[in-house]
Amino acid sequence: MRGKLSGELSQLTAFAHLVGGSAGRLVISLAYFVSIANSLSVGDFGLFATASATGVLLSRIAGFGFVSPLYRAATVKRRLVGAYTVGFLIAFLVSLPLVALVAGSFYLAVFAPAMPLAAFAAVVAAEVLFWRPLEVVCIVNNGLGRFGRAAMLVILGTAIRALAAVLFAFAATHSLTGWALAYMGANALSMLLAYALFYPRTRLRLAARVTFARWRDALAVAAAEVVFYLQSELDKLLVLSIGGPEIAGLYAILMRLIDLTALPVRAFNTMVVQRLMRMPGWLASWSRRGLIEGAIAAVSVGGLAAIALLLAIAPNALGRNVADAAPLVGAALLVPAFRNIVEYHSELLYARGLTAIRAVILALVGALKAALLTLVLGGADAAATGWIVELNGLFLALWLASGTATYLAFDGRLRGWPALRRRVLSAA
Repeated sequence: MRGKLSGELSQLTAFAHLVGGSAGRLVISLAYFVSIANSLSVGDFGLFATASATGVLLSRIAGFGFVSPLYRAATVKRRLVGAYTVGFLIAFLVSLPLVALVAGSFYLAVFAPAMPLAAFAAVVAAEVLFWRPLEVVCIVNNGLGRFGRAAMLVILGTAIRALAAVLFAFAATHSLTGWALAYMGANALSMLLAYALFYPRTRLRLAARVTFARWRDALAVAAAEVVFYLQSELDKLLVLSIGGPEIAGLYAILMRLIDLTALPVRAFNTMVVQRLMRMPGWLASWSRRGLIEGAIAAVSVGGLAAIALLLAIAPNALGRNVADAAPLVGAALLVPAFRNIVEYHSELLYARGLTAIRAVILALVGALKAALLTLVLGGADAAATGWIVELNGLFLALWLASGTATYLAFDGRLRGWPALRRRVLSAA
């Protein structure tokens, strides 16, 4: 009984560290968001947010998914952290030419008419070369159970970016390229401090046979991550392509506010993943599944409702540009609930080791999202709110599709999948 109580207390302490990091990041992220959203024009903010989303997507190609074996080693085989660190670094370097090729394609297809190449390249470099390696430090610390250190690092990195945003707000000029370069510099500084102060001291060694034995799983994780971020960030690319920079800017402001509601949920997801890795049957009960999803929905809707209430009372509380989007916030009240639960579904599949089927489900959800968003944006008008209201139904459809497929896979009811997966892997 005492051991069980101690274990529960340890879990609560770990969760408190994660939530503390998320709370700190929430406050700092809000300062960062307000500074940039009101320093750039609405159109430039839309371009920056879309380029940043593209960079986050490309960062999931970097390393070819070898952060997953590194995280598992930190969680259950700590003596191999040094070997898997070297494996990740090699994979990261090898992946960079592919990242550059895909980035160039995105620029020519979407950004070339409206955004300088230097600005786009700086934003992508900030996300791929600097922020993603910082995230790896956080992931390794979480795997080792050092949740407090990981939370401190997240707060530090976010604070440095926020400081850069505040300084930029007081600058004489507010060009998109100028902010992109400042953003890259802030991310570079954050990454250097992360590895100097927070990466666990371990002997780096090349153990190719051990490290690269998990290359198939790593590539499956990379594919799932790319597909996940494609379906979660595709909306920004579509809005920019179909609606133009102004609508993209309003949409980016709205989605940034919605994204703030996901910070405490992601802390909870980290705990769920580790619990499922150690206790695979923990989520077998449908009542527990429903309770968790209900709690995620309540926290998400409550967070956005609080923001909407604040902007209803004081529209200029977050700045003049955010005030233009204030009427849109209440119209999208259910979006964060469905969006955050879809992200939670993806984490469940990762925890269960269903990385390949995770990629397939995310691809299907992404295709559905692209089709529905294209319909919603067909007649979108920046001065109207009808298309924002329709987003509630769009994300409801995504939640239904994601939940059905996820729990069928989670319970092993997709009978033909293992054989299909073996055939695909053998062909590869």
